[in-house]
Amino acid sequence: MGDIKIRTSIPGPKALKLLERKERNIPVGPFNTIKSFAEKGEGALLTDVDGNTFIDFAGAIGTLNVGHCPPEVVSALHEQIDRYLHPCFHVMMYEPYVELSELLNRITPGDHHKKTFFLSSGAEAVENAIKIARKYSGRKGIISFERGFHGRTYMAMSLTSKVKPYKFQFGPFAPETYKWPYPVYSQEKGMAPDELDAYMLKKFETFFLSEVPGTEIAAVIMEPIQGEGGFNIPSKSFVQGVKRICEQYGILFIADEIQTGFGRTGKLFGMEHYGVVPDLMTMSKSIAAGLPISAVTGRAEIMDSAGIGEIGGTFGGSPLGCVAALKVVKMIEEERLLERANFFGEKFQERFGKLTDRFPEIGDIRSLGAMCAIEFFGENDQPNGQIVREILAKAHQQGLILMSAGLYGNVIRLLAPLVITDDQIEEGFDVLESVITECCQR
Repeated sequence: MGDIKIRTSIPGPKALKLLERKERNIPVGPFNTIKSFAEKGEGALLTDVDGNTFIDFAGAIGTLNVGHCPPEVVSALHEQIDRYLHPCFHVMMYEPYVELSELLNRITPGDHHKKTFFLSSGAEAVENAIKIARKYSGRKGIISFERGFHGRTYMAMSLTSKVKPYKFQFGPFAPETYKWPYPVYSQEKGMAPDELDAYMLKKFETFFLSEVPGTEIAAVIMEPIQGEGGFNIPSKSFVQGVKRICEQYGILFIADEIQTGFGRTGKLFGMEHYGVVPDLMTMSKSIAAGLPISAVTGRAEIMDSAGIGEIGGTFGGSPLGCVAALKVVKMIEEERLLERANFFGEKFQERFGKLTDRFPEIGDIRSLGAMCAIEFFGENDQPNGQIVREILAKAHQQGLILMSAGLYGNVIRLLAPLVITDDQIEEGFDVLESVITECCQR
């Protein structure tokens, strides 16, 4: 017997009653992947109110790299709760805030002098990174990338590239924001990756002639791997080319590490794969094992450009989030979770890489560390979101939590906790391969 235990239909009887209450009292806007309600989480397992235990390959959308309820974090939180909950850093300061800023300044890419401050969410970190970039540079323009995702608040939503469900009828959007195209190698059949990179980089230079001069751009913000956009992995030459263009025009380079950070890609931060040192970084999600905290880290002279009171927030850098984050980084090191991320990715490629020959519906299998994706296409190489919805629905009924991604919803993304056991990896892969085979052989 494995760890998956399905005792009822999904949703079960208790979950159905809670769904009725949810539908009466909560707007339809917040989406839900699994139509059930959590009772207990441990490691890579999640048990619902009806006693069904799932293997979690979603990890709260990449928030739980160290797993559900890691004992070290839980113990540190209990200890902190007994001392104080939230004096607010803007009223009376507290040491965990300082200690965590020191840690992030040390472990983020680059050996220059850095400074860090904390907020509550990833979108809030993005908003503040943009504020700081504009204040420091005296410029207004911000460039993001097609298929990129940076959040749902107004500036973050303006930088995000997917219309539905994130932007439809929510405009007008923040001014002076622009989009650069992004190399999605699986969908460009006519060009080799290096040719596509060169073509894209040349278009960016042309952009400064046709749209807005580079001297009016404050920052370019980029995910090391696009998350919601479909786990699109750029080449090293492309990312380095973008950084060179930024340096040429005095543009700040912001790395959005909210989903790629804290070990997900097999390195502590995704940008380490490309040999690029960003001017500013945004972090959240797995920073604190599920507690709401985010960070902006950057070059000290850039971070100090915002004056007293110009950045911050009442709940920013809560003591609970800070002590959790300190334990998370320690866990990543002591439990060698970077190695586990690479192990997961290797097992994924071994198991699913061969499926492209068996099933024409699978257009691409890609991964960097434990950030893994399977992309599906239909007739005439059209993105196939329908088959992904079918696969997810069947997997959920069989006890595997999965999510989709991509502009067309045609990508299955895997964000399993890095503490997942070898047996749980195999059991989850068994379910996933089984449902893919069932749906592709209809």
